[in-house]
Amino acid sequence: MSGRVLMLGTFDSKGPEYAFLRERIAACGCEILAVNAGVDGSTNLFSVDVEADVLAKAGGESLDNLRAKRDRGHAMAVMIAGAAIVVRKMFDDDCFDGIIGMGGSGGTGIVTAAMRALPFGVPRFCVSTLASGDISPFVGTKDIVMMPSIADVAGINRISRTVLSRAAGAICGMVNSAIPEANCDRPLIATSMFGNTTTCVDACREALDRAGYEVLVFHATGTGGRVLESLASEGLVDAVLDITTTEWADELCGGILSAGPTRLDSAGQRGLPHLIVPGCIDMCNFGSMASVPERFKTGDRNFYEWTPEVTLMRTTVEENRQLGEIFARKANAATGPVAFLFPLKGVSMLDADGDRFCDRDADRAFCSAVRKHVREGVRVEEIDANINDPQFSTKAVEMMLELIAEANGS
Repeated sequence: MSGRVLMLGTFDSKGPEYAFLRERIAACGCEILAVNAGVDGSTNLFSVDVEADVLAKAGGESLDNLRAKRDRGHAMAVMIAGAAIVVRKMFDDDCFDGIIGMGGSGGTGIVTAAMRALPFGVPRFCVSTLASGDISPFVGTKDIVMMPSIADVAGINRISRTVLSRAAGAICGMVNSAIPEANCDRPLIATSMFGNTTTCVDACREALDRAGYEVLVFHATGTGGRVLESLASEGLVDAVLDITTTEWADELCGGILSAGPTRLDSAGQRGLPHLIVPGCIDMCNFGSMASVPERFKTGDRNFYEWTPEVTLMRTTVEENRQLGEIFARKANAATGPVAFLFPLKGVSMLDADGDRFCDRDADRAFCSAVRKHVREGVRVEEIDANINDPQFSTKAVEMMLELIAEANGS
């Protein structure tokens, strides 16, 4: 077994823990590069390849100044910025194959910032005291593996000995795992899906596969939308078939699955072919019914308990009008081919004729707002079908291929 693992952490406060981790990585047969992010010092327990002064300088300040100021928050910001820069450069220089680190809130912040600076597919593993909580700020849109430390990262004991040994085995296994070769010549299309649009997306995916495309499906749960935007921004996909744009309903109404205000931006900014469908904008997502904000409970809102842990709220005419204006602005800013496709018999399974969320006035409010505000040259099509009907997915694939052909100048 071979492979090079970069071990990043605060060696001033976690020297013995990193010494043990280093020993276990070496026992697995991997080489180790040690990068210190500790402001207050280093360690003499093992050799360090890159010291903290290099990270501090990359972050915009000298290590001596950081020590003199004794402002932990400021020091953290500098080291986080510096770690990301230094580690990315080391990766670009082919210095390592995977990265591992550990810590509490401070150490986790530094380690994962460096991990987020790396491209998709680089093995990265973080042992953290925070890994059993909300780790979204640390993971972001990257493929970072987070492992709970169980006990605090403070000394080598029967718990940490097991956790760190497993972590060493995990990163070495990741580094040395062969990835089967695949046909990477096919153009890549990103699409968005929800449970309520699965039938449509599955049909689109199968048709595009037959047409010679590879399709990446992202679950529109906030994180999924952010990852889709990230890959589009980095130019890792060739087109975006945005069937399920429900995350904007959550952004507008304060639901739990928002992907943020930049959703629908990246494809247009990158000039990628982009077909926009109002999939599942009829619903905003909350947790249990008890978690729904009181301002919604006091009105005549239409709720559906999808599961005991998921409550859906039907969006109103006014909310759909606002969504239409937002979507039009996003399309107007696009530098590449962009178009809309509207299903007139419902934007989700629950919005089908006679179903729980069927509200054609709300659906029409969205379509009318888009048509009113969209710039000339943006194609807007309607089809008299539900989003999950076969004729809708057929039309969506047809339009997607036409947009790709337009982008290719054919």
